[in-house]
Amino acid sequence: MKKGIIITVAAVAVICAAVLPRFMNQKQFAESVALPVMETASPKTGDIRLTTSLIGKVEPSDVVYIYPKAAGDITEVNVKAGDIVTEGQIICTIDTKQVETAKSTMDAAALSLREAQDELARQQILYSSGGISAQAYEQYRNQADSAKIQYEQAEFTYKTQLEYSQIKAPITGLVEICDMEVFDTVSQSNLICVISGQGERVVSFSATERIRGYLHEGDEIEVEKEGVTGTGSIYEISTMADSTTGLYKVKARLTDGHTFPTGSEVKLHVVSEKTENAMTIPVNAVYYDDGNPYVYTCENGTVHKVLIETGIYDSETMEVLSGLTPEDQVITTWSSELYEGAQVRVFGDEAAEEDEAI
Repeated sequence: MKKGIIITVAAVAVICAAVLPRFMNQKQFAESVALPVMETASPKTGDIRLTTSLIGKVEPSDVVYIYPKAAGDITEVNVKAGDIVTEGQIICTIDTKQVETAKSTMDAAALSLREAQDELARQQILYSSGGISAQAYEQYRNQADSAKIQYEQAEFTYKTQLEYSQIKAPITGLVEICDMEVFDTVSQSNLICVISGQGERVVSFSATERIRGYLHEGDEIEVEKEGVTGTGSIYEISTMADSTTGLYKVKARLTDGHTFPTGSEVKLHVVSEKTENAMTIPVNAVYYDDGNPYVYTCENGTVHKVLIETGIYDSETMEVLSGLTPEDQVITTWSSELYEGAQVRVFGDEAAEEDEAI
């Protein structure tokens, strides 16, 4: 009996030795949880420019397309593609079947003019001596004037036909295309030659009405073809849309246009949208709720959910139209613990607190 009592007392003593210290230890407290640290940034003022890619065509600033002014057979070709020609140089000769006829008519008119002028000279002597009347002398003078007019008309016709038969370069430049050979029969609808001037090269492209609204004379563009890049400056923007495509023609001077072959297609990068002096924030700080944009701000360690109105954005920044002020501290750190009323610490403030404690 005494043995059992002793065993029971011993067991109670062991339990008390294990449990009592927990109640007696007054230094046991619940472990505190550290507040999440967030990075913040104030809205900034800046520009955002969005670009889009278009296809353009490289052209000379001055280019002429030569068509025959009269039908005929080509009898002589003096140039080929790649040649440099000077203004007034004969490119080819066309037998229009009219040159010889016009020359014969002009020669006959010249002969008639000389005869009329010689006869007028003789009659003038007689008129001066009183041998013929003034009325008769006036008839001879009218005949001479009429012969002169006929000659001038015949001469003009001959020169015109000669011009039609001898095609000359209207400008000094490079022969880009020479689509003719001796004995070819051509007409006014045949493009026989293209000459580009030796001046600067331009690139022409078409833009939609929306993109055109962001383009201005003097704007720079980027040009690219097969790894080769260049720049240009817009100098002409059409104010009338093409009736077929509904697009607006735009031209830009290339800084080093000879880098790109004439007639080649190049890729262009032009401004499609832009905003200047706008309030901007990092694009990764913006969240969406059913399509409505919002951000989290921090004020005295408390998180607030703020709805905003946004504008355009690129890969880094977004335009804010309303909802924020320049003094707001926008949280740029993502965290699952962000919600209205949450308590956080701002990165940088914690270091200042530690310095003050020291």
